[in-house]
Amino acid sequence: MVEKKKAKLLAFGYKFLALILIILAGGLVFLPQHEKYEGIQPERLLNKVINSEKYISTDKLADRIIKNDSSYLLIDLRDKESYSKYTLPNAVNIPLIKLLEDDSEIYLNQDSYKVVLFSNDSFDATQAWILCTKLDYKNILVLEGGINNWFNTVINPPKPLDNVSAEDLELYNSRKAASKFFGVVYPEQIKRKPIVIKKVIPKKVIPVKKKKKMPMEGGC
Repeated sequence: MVEKKKAKLLAFGYKFLALILIILAGGLVFLPQHEKYEGIQPERLLNKVINSEKYISTDKLADRIIKNDSSYLLIDLRDKESYSKYTLPNAVNIPLIKLLEDDSEIYLNQDSYKVVLFSNDSFDATQAWILCTKLDYKNILVLEGGINNWFNTVINPPKPLDNVSAEDLELYNSRKAASKFFGVVYPEQIKRKPIVIKKVIPKKVIPVKKKKKMPMEGGC
């Protein structure tokens, strides 16, 4: 089965990526002891790094977008030029290099939304996830495979062979339906009227309220 082979390759890739991430996460221990970097402890961070629950699949995200689920906030970590050429609906552009800037915190440190980080693949987004998790930000997810996987599954799903299982055929049909929603036109649609997709109004981002610091005692 094509999907099963892909799943095995992805599983191997994640194990290799997890090893790299553990090394990267270990390096975070040596960050300057500054208030901004105080947060989750290294041991707890490593446990989260090797947990696959941080990923959201392209199929699930497409389904959430189609159903107009307002609980997700999408963050495009690519450069401005790539973002301007193509991005996911209503995604906010925060290039990876600007992730730790103060203006980015309002989007990343969220209680109101599930924040989905994505880049061309999973690597940059997972690095961003490590930094956000180190800062103890909640509800942070990574789009599995990034934009590349989005195109290979949702926008341009490969047509299955004639002898595929009913499960694989059902997956293809659901992906094909999703691709139509996102503007892909198939030959059988040419004679029909084009589908008009209503533009979704961008969400209002609510910043997390910070606790006030207690005044220091003592003095001259």
